[in-house]
Amino acid sequence: MDQQNHQSMNTIQQALHDYKMGVGHFAEQMPDIAHKYSAFTEACFEAGELSQKEKQLIALGIALYSQDEYCIIYHTKGCLDQGCSQKEILEAVAVTGAFGGGAAMSQAVTLVEQCLTELDIQPH
Repeated sequence: MDQQNHQSMNTIQQALHDYKMGVGHFAEQMPDIAHKYSAFTEACFEAGELSQKEKQLIALGIALYSQDEYCIIYHTKGCLDQGCSQKEILEAVAVTGAFGGGAAMSQAVTLVEQCLTELDIQPH
């Protein structure tokens, strides 16, 4: 693995770690709110008429559109955890780009690609 790939791996893994630490710290300070928020989001992402996979793709699109880097990373990983292929993720990226333009695409061609590379996803 070259130095650049090693460095990007550290960046994405560190962001996921920082997010989890931040959520934990917030939960220590605001346990009631953190619990209610967690229960709400877990319910939103449960399979229903839409699968968990579809919901993660939607969340990734919203994260890209809103330029939320932590959510882009988190939901790219969520897509992968739900079995999305690289092509499915890139199709969701394209739809978001059609709606969100260059701002959404700039995050997609950098941060989403960095996540896919770090998490060693092979094209399907």
